Amino acid sequence: MAEPELYLFTGPELGEKNEAIAKLKADARTKYGAVDEYSWYAGDTSVNDVVSQLLNESLFSSAVFIVLRNAELIKTAADIEQIASWAKGSAGKPNTLVLVSDSNGVEKKLEACVPSSHKKIFWEMFENRKSQWVQDFFRKNGFAVSADAADAILEMIENNTESLKAECSRFFYCFEKGHVVSLEDVDKILSHNREEDAFTLFAAMASPSESVQERLETSVGILQKIRLSRSSASRPSGIISGLTYCFRQLRLWHSLHANRAVPSDKDLKASGFTSKKKITQYENASRVWNAGQTASVISLLASTDMALRESGTTLEDVQLFRMLYAIVVKSGLYCATYEKQIC
Repeated sequence: MAEPELYLFTGPELGEKNEAIAKLKADARTKYGAVDEYSWYAGDTSVNDVVSQLLNESLFSSAVFIVLRNAELIKTAADIEQIASWAKGSAGKPNTLVLVSDSNGVEKKLEACVPSSHKKIFWEMFENRKSQWVQDFFRKNGFAVSADAADAILEMIENNTESLKAECSRFFYCFEKGHVVSLEDVDKILSHNREEDAFTLFAAMASPSESVQERLETSVGILQKIRLSRSSASRPSGIISGLTYCFRQLRLWHSLHANRAVPSDKDLKASGFTSKKKITQYENASRVWNAGQTASVISLLASTDMALRESGTTLEDVQLFRMLYAIVVKSGLYCATYEKQIC
């Protein structure tokens, strides 16, 4: 029996998730020829508009392919019913909808609309896969990497293949093929020239050795550098997405240590805390934000993301710096109206 071209890809592993989406697109082009491709964000584009695109036939292409990100925001019965209704009537038809979320799941009723064979959670790489992945990536591109250099790379880069690919590829522009990347090379290429991003911003915000004022000043400086870089990491969506990932990891850290529990190394690694540097970072962060404050910060990040999508680009910097102040100084609470001189 034919199934609808409806897919659900969730989880924090961005690289493999994007590769899976790219494969679906390639398969659609092979099967149908010309395909109209769209990428939308739930909360930015209405489900009604997305479904309307899927129902309408394209004048110039044989099929429509839509990626709808932030699918965890699809919660209302009306929105879910629209997707379910489209799915029921689209079996065997060419139009495709891929629901994507960096969370591990979406609303149960929404998930139930998707054929079981079309659902996949993309988990972070475990410790026993990471070093081999780095070595394989260098080898496939005509390079090699020493064991200590691979470890140093993994200490510096977040645990997803999208980030690893981007950072490791920088070496290919600096050396001839056949070069063995050393620890010194990593220090020169990554340590000294690494751009600021949401993850270095989180590290600065979570430094318990500094006062609140010092953490705020350092964090503001990093946020300014990110915004001025004009890279993909400078977009508000990228900054908020990266910080949300970090604070979700912090929420998981608090959960593992609830009621004074002492998780094993195996439990920590299975949850993404795979290096001494990362464990120390989240141990420090847990002293800055307790479990309740962490939940408040995650809520603040989500509401700021929504506000930015609604207001456009005019007030982006104002809203981002207000958000930063609320996280560092107010531990996730919204800025009060009387704090006009700072907020």
